[in-house]
Amino acid sequence: MLTTARGGNRGAGLAMDFAQEQAGDVTVVRLAGRLDSSTAPPAESSFARVLDGDPPRLAIDLSGLEYISSAGLRVLLVVAKKVQQAKGKVVLFGLLPNVREVFAISGFDKILTIQADAAAAVAAAR
Repeated sequence: MLTTARGGNRGAGLAMDFAQEQAGDVTVVRLAGRLDSSTAPPAESSFARVLDGDPPRLAIDLSGLEYISSAGLRVLLVVAKKVQQAKGKVVLFGLLPNVREVFAISGFDKILTIQADAAAAVAAAR
């Protein structure tokens, strides 16, 4: 059963949407738009609300993410560290070519687990 909650930031003048849904014991978070210095603080707050699970299991869909800056990378790194400390799992999927390139150049593709699609990401997060 999938349940969805949206926390759209685009309407507030910011260029990012944050939505979540449940896929069993895994929370699927969908980011769309731009994850940069102006959208990083609300994204971090939204992720903090998602990390209630014990242990948290996240699959993060980046297929709608058009741009990510170093501030955005920091948000994902902080989330990954918090999940790791809570003995959970976090898996990314759906990276667009330009976002994948940022991950490759920064080395984040070696730090974070990345899967090709939602099914693989949800399975890896379990």
